[in-house]
Amino acid sequence: MTCPGDAPALIFMPGGRDARLAATLLSEIGQPAEICPDLDRFVGALDADAAFGILTEEAVRHADLGPLAAAVAAQPSWSALPFVVLTRHGGGPERNPEAARLSELLGNVTFLERPFHATTFASVARAARRGRERQFETRAAVERLRRSEDTLRSALSAGRLGMWQLHPETKLLTVTPMMREIFGRSEGEPFGYEDFLASLHPEDRPGVIGTVEAAIGGSGEYRAEFRHIRPDGSLRWAEATARIEREPDGAVRLVGLTADVTARKSAEASQREQTEDLERRVAARTAELEQAHARMLDEIRQRERTEGQLLQSQKMEAIGQLTGGVAHDFNNLLMAVLGNLDLLSRHVGEDARATRLIDGAIQGAQRGAALTQRLLAFARRQELKVEPRDLAELVRGSEELLRRSVGDDIELSFDLPEGLPSAQVDGTQFDLALLNLAVNARDAMPDGGRLAIAVDLAEAAGEGDLAQGAYLRLSVSDTGTGMDAATLEQATQPFFSTKELGKGTGLGLSMIHGLAQQLHGALRLSSRPGAGTRAELWLPAAEMPAAARAAPAVAATHRQGGALRILFVDDDALIAMSSVDLLEDLGHHVIQASSGPQALSVLEGDAPIDLMITDYSMPRMNGGELSRRARELRPGLPILLATGYAELPEGASLDLPRLAKPYMQRQLAEEIARLGL
Repeated sequence: MTCPGDAPALIFMPGGRDARLAATLLSEIGQPAEICPDLDRFVGALDADAAFGILTEEAVRHADLGPLAAAVAAQPSWSALPFVVLTRHGGGPERNPEAARLSELLGNVTFLERPFHATTFASVARAARRGRERQFETRAAVERLRRSEDTLRSALSAGRLGMWQLHPETKLLTVTPMMREIFGRSEGEPFGYEDFLASLHPEDRPGVIGTVEAAIGGSGEYRAEFRHIRPDGSLRWAEATARIEREPDGAVRLVGLTADVTARKSAEASQREQTEDLERRVAARTAELEQAHARMLDEIRQRERTEGQLLQSQKMEAIGQLTGGVAHDFNNLLMAVLGNLDLLSRHVGEDARATRLIDGAIQGAQRGAALTQRLLAFARRQELKVEPRDLAELVRGSEELLRRSVGDDIELSFDLPEGLPSAQVDGTQFDLALLNLAVNARDAMPDGGRLAIAVDLAEAAGEGDLAQGAYLRLSVSDTGTGMDAATLEQATQPFFSTKELGKGTGLGLSMIHGLAQQLHGALRLSSRPGAGTRAELWLPAAEMPAAARAAPAVAATHRQGGALRILFVDDDALIAMSSVDLLEDLGHHVIQASSGPQALSVLEGDAPIDLMITDYSMPRMNGGELSRRARELRPGLPILLATGYAELPEGASLDLPRLAKPYMQRQLAEEIARLGL
């Protein structure tokens, strides 16, 4: 943008020496000038930075003045570029139509008749320059005002302040976009004074109207805090500050700012509640010191219990992440302990104290084994005795227990059709899962209600968490308090519970979920607050009835009941030593191998083997691979799989009898007997 003193005067005088003469006269008064050789150049230079224009009447008499008129019309609002038109004697607009046309086209024009004195020309030029300088000052003021408005808009936006104007006579309300945003209105939505009043909380509307009326009739600033309801139904707090502006003609308008103060009001309310609560507690403690001391001790105990529960949850979460490997290693250790204790108990004779100590140690080790089973259930790796079972019959067998568990306040109903296919399930684990679901439903109905238990046949389309096929579905539906979406999403998470402290571990649904997944089924929950909860346990339908399922015959190379030649395979030396002692104590002959390849080298030889007992989890070659290779070498060889996991990896084709670690000598003998050896 050119400074006013540097703005050039534009000269368009194509005839003779007039242009150079005019430029010389202008330079004498300190006015820069630019001579334009043609009308196009003259029009092109007519921008906001030109001081004024000088041209002769005859230069434009026969020219196309359309571009010149367009340039003049396109000036900014602050600009009215001065023009000086040199005419011949008697060529003023009052006697010269052409001059009158130029006056109408150029607007701000001064006609100077020739011949003229140089002083007259200088005076006219100075007057045109002064007029243009005043226009430049107006331009600067407009620019300052624009920047000031931009700054104000930025400040209002940063402070999230909505600006508004109200004309009391017409009730015309004008608001900024931020004001609309505060009241939840989009740009295209109507938001007049009546809309504003309609949005106010009914209890606050009279006060706001009274404040507006008082402001219109008075002076100074006015402030009001009020609640309003947005179109989405949310309740918000707003604070408005306003003042009256009076125009010279007597008209008034109310101008103000509004801010959303919901967060502040919420904080104030919270602080007020905390202060009141503190005052009540201080008064109670002052009046009854002993009661206050007891409450404080109770709070300390509650906090300690909460901290202990949190610490326990964190510990159990870590256990849940590591439980598979820990359970296997722990079972191996318990196997060595139990095996040796079992053997030792047979050699203490009549020493009652030693017998008592050994029995105590065995009981402790067995409790440790029970712990690993719970960990495996949580990790979905517990040993399951999966077989085809009639779910309806299982539910009927638990009916009396269920009725005692849910109590007399609950109306219990069953829908158990006859003739349904069997399901692949562990009956004991199913009974526990059913009881757990029923107890959860009972706890959700403290004032009584209805509990419906049903079994039906359902089909899965192969989407989500279920493979395509037929399933038996156990449904447990209650009319209890229900759960919201957030609670329902976490319902199967370990240690999540909505029950009071001491009334739930948060493991029930997570263990049922783990059981369902281990059985290649699913646990599905649906619930709404106040509408009860429905739990569905989907279990795969059995391929054949339970009665038709027969254990595969296994060929034996030794007569039943006698001493066997057993190949025992385990990479853990403690396990191997303990188990070999157990087998030898039973009268069997044992060949020990510490790895799969070592066992295969024995089988490749000529030594007679009646039974192979192998661990599953071993380096380089696991028990499943060893079993397949062993059957290739000796197709009729009986194999017993001993493992802490008691499950084969997905895709394993061998159906091997399994012995869960840790085991006692009695269990080992029973499993060997089941093989018909």
